[in-house]
Amino acid sequence: MPNIARHLADMARLQPARPAVICAHGRDANGEVAYQQLSFRELEDASNRAALALAAASIGRGVRAALMVPPSLDFFTLTFALFKAGAVPVLIDPGIGVRNLGGCLAHAQPEAFIGITKAHAARVVLGWARESIRANVTVGTRWFWGGHTLRDILERVPAGAAFSAIEPSRDETAAILFTSGSTGTPKGAVYTHEIFNAQVAHIRSLYGIEPGEMDLASFPLFALFGPALGMTAVVPEMDASRPASANPAHIVSAIHRFGITNMFGSPALLDRVGRYGEAQGIKLPTLRRTISAGAPMSAKVLERFAALLPRGAQVYTPYGATECLPVASIGSDEILGETRQKSDQGAGVCIGRPLPGLTAKIIHISDEAIAQWDEALVLPTGEIGEIAVQAAHATRSYFNLPAATALAKIQDPAGGGFYHRMGDVGYFDALGRLWFCGRKAHRVVTPQGTRYTDPCEGIFNANPRVLRTALVGVQRNGATEPVLCVELEDAACNASKDEIRTELRELGSRHELTRQIRTFLFHPAFPVDVRHNAKIFRDKLALWASRQLQ
Repeated sequence: MPNIARHLADMARLQPARPAVICAHGRDANGEVAYQQLSFRELEDASNRAALALAAASIGRGVRAALMVPPSLDFFTLTFALFKAGAVPVLIDPGIGVRNLGGCLAHAQPEAFIGITKAHAARVVLGWARESIRANVTVGTRWFWGGHTLRDILERVPAGAAFSAIEPSRDETAAILFTSGSTGTPKGAVYTHEIFNAQVAHIRSLYGIEPGEMDLASFPLFALFGPALGMTAVVPEMDASRPASANPAHIVSAIHRFGITNMFGSPALLDRVGRYGEAQGIKLPTLRRTISAGAPMSAKVLERFAALLPRGAQVYTPYGATECLPVASIGSDEILGETRQKSDQGAGVCIGRPLPGLTAKIIHISDEAIAQWDEALVLPTGEIGEIAVQAAHATRSYFNLPAATALAKIQDPAGGGFYHRMGDVGYFDALGRLWFCGRKAHRVVTPQGTRYTDPCEGIFNANPRVLRTALVGVQRNGATEPVLCVELEDAACNASKDEIRTELRELGSRHELTRQIRTFLFHPAFPVDVRHNAKIFRDKLALWASRQLQ
């Protein structure tokens, strides 16, 4: 089984002098953003040297190593070094919060901790993984916690030292990637080199990505695909853990400066850049494609950002999850030209056709584990159920969570594999396209029937004064009542709430799906995940709504 790091070695041979990584690094004497860079050959050599240094520091094959380094030259070098050495990087988005971070580390039981000074300080003060960590490497200044510094261990290895990446077995763990925890506790999905290689192949063929392209990398985990695909990864000046707070001028400046052809961004980031571009009359002529994932993107945001792109360029919204990405994909031309109108009428969000080689099924909704696959589970076209997928790039388990694994995986002895339950509900249309109807855990079961979030919300989101809505269930008089939480566009915040409430009630009365929804509560700013700033924490909204109605 090829090591995922072989893609970097291949590109170092194919285009050695071309920049592999360009990272914002402070400001120059003129106050402009300064950048550091490594060529493909330099990144290959630097990661070889780092792999030797880490192995000498007892961070070698099979060692789980928490990596807490922000997007930088060190981040790319260390990640590829860990892959080459056969160590297992434990990757946790710091944006999930201190409490969740500590929980993830306690669960993953890393034997090594590689992090910047601030991360080590937090580790010591908060006692992160105190029982399991045996080796420490500080990237930057080491204070009082002992261990090594990255500079020290690198100085012990001569520059240009050769290193042969390990050849992993088929089931050997390559990394542990934690989910965002937007519908519960974050879980560590176990990745193998086979899964990573399959992802690279799918992304390359799905979007026609070619070596030599320039990629704006706004999300650390996806940024690693850039060099593996032969693209130059450009890390702009922004806090990658908080995309909704990014300065859009910095993003636009980086796109223009480096002639960016490919951009990955959360819906929240594209919303900020789209609004800024619309207000400033800016165009982004070098972009060939933009890819956005993490949560459904509203047609309003999509339309605004797509207007900045040249003719023929599209915004693609792949569907998937940490456990299996991508599953399906659709472009802005199809959304804005056709499916948007259906979403406004309560059809849900079209997420496109499943990838070639991937099998997707819609099965009966159940909150219980399903031990073995049976075709009797499958629902007919047009009927809403849970989305289940079978693919080479689907993770097989969660780390040390057998009960969660049993809930998410359905063994398929006849097919020789398993189906992963996405935890999302949706359906297939007559054209073979998947439609997303929300998270299974967020469905609202009332005496009058089950209401799914995204079809209902799509109807109300069509109101131009609405930024977004969230359907929640509130217990009143012994039954669950559907309640719509509403976040308004800034321009509408001073308008009469009674007037907008009347508009929404009238809009909902036109559709069978939403006729039952009669309670509308205005919320100043929805609680959302920090990773993408787009997944709405509906459980928190439901508690808020319950308090408002008491």
